[in-house]
Amino acid sequence: MTIGCVDVAYGERGARAACVLIDAWKSQQALACYVEAIDTRPHPYEPGFFYRRELPYVLAVLRSLPALPALVIVDGYVWLPPDGRPGLGAHVYEALARRITVVGIAKRPFDGVEACDCVRPILRGASRQPLFVTAAGMTNAAAAVAVRAMAGKHRIPDMVRMADRLAREGTIAPPRACARTMRRK
Repeated sequence: MTIGCVDVAYGERGARAACVLIDAWKSQQALACYVEAIDTRPHPYEPGFFYRRELPYVLAVLRSLPALPALVIVDGYVWLPPDGRPGLGAHVYEALARRITVVGIAKRPFDGVEACDCVRPILRGASRQPLFVTAAGMTNAAAAVAVRAMAGKHRIPDMVRMADRLAREGTIAPPRACARTMRRK
């Protein structure tokens, strides 16, 4: 199963989206990395409507891949607390016609997270700060177990951190753990 870890970083004029492809949850090395630079100004941030800002860039990098992965990990929620309304991951899931599973890994709690059945908080490494896991196309419980098992000793799984770094830095040279990096405009 191919998994794509995606992330987006913003500049004044546009954004860079990155996707790190791995072949298993526990992968310690990426199959390939893709970076997509987009010269479109991002939508202003609105709490609860993060997808408006991030979705176009996530879809752009996913569409640049030779084939869609079976599962995509997004930096954010699939379902938003407290009532489970659609977050970024749910919008990715719908935009891709529910053909792929989407797992959300959020770093910060959203209002009402403690009373929401749609979110699974997990601890990784020695961190006392949880990650908040949600999913579409698989159960939240199974997604939480899988994210907890991902490679890396720290709170954020290694391949998710790599996607973040690629989006922020726009690295063209392959990172040590990445077999190859592709950059498209």
